[in-house]
Amino acid sequence: MKQFIHHRNFPLPIVILSEVRRQPDEVEGPHFGVPAKQASRGIFTTDHKYWTYIMASRTGTLYIGITNNIERRVREHKTAQFEGFSSKYQCDRLVYYERFDDVLTAIDREKQLKGWRRAKKIALIESTNPRWEDLAEKWGWKMAFAGESIKAR
Repeated sequence: MKQFIHHRNFPLPIVILSEVRRQPDEVEGPHFGVPAKQASRGIFTTDHKYWTYIMASRTGTLYIGITNNIERRVREHKTAQFEGFSSKYQCDRLVYYERFDDVLTAIDREKQLKGWRRAKKIALIESTNPRWEDLAEKWGWKMAFAGESIKAR
């Protein structure tokens, strides 16, 4: 029997199975397409990836979000595709992100980061990106070796 629930921070329905059969706990990794951590929670998803990320404006305004497609979501921020906080304050630079295999872990991390004081968020960003560079600036660019034409690729 399937149940659909909605989580307030995740717009897509999460499918809950009333009976999830699992391999013994000593076996690690995916079991019949259900990651062990999700199977133990009774959540069925395919092999998805989720990201909790921080976007920043040039003036330092921060936006924290979650997505299942980081490239698409960053492009939406950069093109101000949707009205809202990030487009209003021009948060269009990816300055930090983390990847998760479990959507609930990603949601929990997003909530944790949103609860932090600004100074702690800045320290997290600067621990991996001290110059606040746009980590997605060159995503999708074609690369070429010296003497090689990009048009030829």
